[in-house]
Amino acid sequence: MSTARDALRGIAWQAMRERGFEPDYPPAAVAQVNRTSESTAEPSAPGRRDLRDRLWCSIDNDESRDLDQLTVAEPRGDATGILVAVADVDALVPRDSPVDRHASANTTSIYTAGAVFAMLPERLSTDLTSLGPDVERPAIVIDMTVARDGEVTAGDVYLGLVRNRAKLAYPSVGAWLESHAPAPDALSAVPGLSDNLLLQAAAAEALKQSRHRRGALTLDTAEARPVFAGDEIRDIETQHRSRASELIEDFMIAANTTVAQFLERHGFFSVRRVVRMKERWPRIVALAAETGTRLPASPDHHALEDWLLARKAQDPAHFADVSLAVVKLLGRGEYVVEPPDDPVPDHFGLAVDDYTHSTAPNRRFADLVTQRLVKAALSKRPSPYGETELSAIAARCSEREDAANKVERQVRKAAAAMLLAPRRGQVFDGVVTGASNKGTWVKIRHPLAEGRLQRGYDGLEVGDRVRVRLVHTDPNKGFIDFDRA
Repeated sequence: MSTARDALRGIAWQAMRERGFEPDYPPAAVAQVNRTSESTAEPSAPGRRDLRDRLWCSIDNDESRDLDQLTVAEPRGDATGILVAVADVDALVPRDSPVDRHASANTTSIYTAGAVFAMLPERLSTDLTSLGPDVERPAIVIDMTVARDGEVTAGDVYLGLVRNRAKLAYPSVGAWLESHAPAPDALSAVPGLSDNLLLQAAAAEALKQSRHRRGALTLDTAEARPVFAGDEIRDIETQHRSRASELIEDFMIAANTTVAQFLERHGFFSVRRVVRMKERWPRIVALAAETGTRLPASPDHHALEDWLLARKAQDPAHFADVSLAVVKLLGRGEYVVEPPDDPVPDHFGLAVDDYTHSTAPNRRFADLVTQRLVKAALSKRPSPYGETELSAIAARCSEREDAANKVERQVRKAAAAMLLAPRRGQVFDGVVTGASNKGTWVKIRHPLAEGRLQRGYDGLEVGDRVRVRLVHTDPNKGFIDFDRA
């Protein structure tokens, strides 16, 4: 008998095929993985530093096994040293090998309620190239000195050998950092790790404050997470960020900036991540005006951040709706190629000029490419990729990321449609998340789900609040249809 999880996996598989993904690994890639062993990684490669004695830990989702990075802190006078170890995936996935070709085609892992379709076969991503607990792994180490004011005063990148002392999860670590719960057992079991994590948390907060002083945006976007009882869907819960998830986010932003600057110093073309402020700024201005705030006519980091902070203080219950509207209007990120000493547009939401993706090579092909550039620079070899090839990779990664988001969104909608099917005719409070000639979309909060507004959409804009009636669901297509109530 088919379960909801089985149905969602089938929907995801079909959606991937329809959008040009390869949901299954080709035989040549499977054969390559079967021939791969830990010894292939050459952990004693020249210049690789032995850092196994450090108090490394990973923090990720409870169920994550594809662990890309570890973190550890150390006192450095008045500053704090933050080390981020990134799995050396390139050590086991040679360029242009069958696994690499499959990764370059899909470019990303796809996470759905039915199944995870990993970019790399599971024997790699959840084992041999994962920084799992109590195993020695080769890594790329990003070493940063964070001053008390949150500025990164020094940054270096080198090869390392590491060992994960504790596999931790966002919810339990976040509750501990926020003083809502005791330290999780895996944290308490490692002497000295609690103090080290508190040192990490203080450095992460300083990094965050420094970034916001430069104009980074304060946003609170909730994610929909299906809840299963066995293999049947029972609810869709709202998952908010915690201090633990923000800690990792702060370190990854700093690490990605450090890697971008490292490649620039070595004269390498690199793949950068940017978010451009496009034509939707006037709508953000209009949103602010509805609350009595006047924003400049031209995009302005600081003015937008000031308004967001004011809205969070004045109406915290609805700040997630404001955040979602701003995220939608900012538009998606994209990958571009930057020549050395020739800056490209910055990442508007993060307020950083030098930003690449380098910390998730098990999950994103752009990060694996960046890793190969870093290793070439470290060994004083020429870049393994020319500018034209990098530009094609950047375009492919941008396009595939957009397609992957659509697959994940379709499966989320399929799960929500399954849950909402018995509730047709009910009325919900929602917020407009999309408004264009392609249609108008509304997100409801309880349960968290998004659907298309079939009637009554005239005059609505992103960010408007609206009451809607559920009129139709189709899980196989991921359709949820509303009328304006």
